[in-house]
Amino acid sequence: MSTWPATKARQVLDALLRIGWSVKRSRGGSHKVLERVGYPDYVFSFHDSEEIGPKMLSRIAKQTQLTPDDL
Repeated sequence: MSTWPATKARQVLDALLRIGWSVKRSRGGSHKVLERVGYPDYVFSFHDSEEIGPKMLSRIAKQTQLTPDDL
């Protein structure tokens, strides 16, 4: 069983902002380029109400150091 719960994209973005990521630039409603010192830029391309499943959350976590506790 996965430790990642399915979560709305807005909650994931809020969690990323809380752990030190910031929006570098935004294009349209769903594409945002996030930046954090010491990490390569990360493109977050989800609509706010879209649900992100456990597998995708795991992929996001590998690049951003997000943990299930951050959500």
